[in-house]
Amino acid sequence: MEQKVKLSLRLNQKQHEYLKKQAAISGLKLEPYIRKLIMNKEILPRPPDEYIKILRELSAIGNNVNQLARRANGIGVIEVLEVTKLREELNRLWQEVKKS
Repeated sequence: MEQKVKLSLRLNQKQHEYLKKQAAISGLKLEPYIRKLIMNKEILPRPPDEYIKILRELSAIGNNVNQLARRANGIGVIEVLEVTKLREELNRLWQEVKKS
């Protein structure tokens, strides 16, 4: 097990506020943020909550498309209503992405 080393760092108020702001933008707490900085790791801003919601919805739509494809391959037919519903979901989602 690696031994942990405590590091003390002195910053002025402006530096401290800047560091806290940058950590908040990344969605990380201060210590993990500083560790990533020290290790020269890429730190990306935390994606907005809407982005996560859209990814979940895209995943659900992808699952529906796969189910339709399986059914079409199995019986050779898919219902127009199901395809229309998927197209409407994708259009709604696309409009939401364009708003963001």
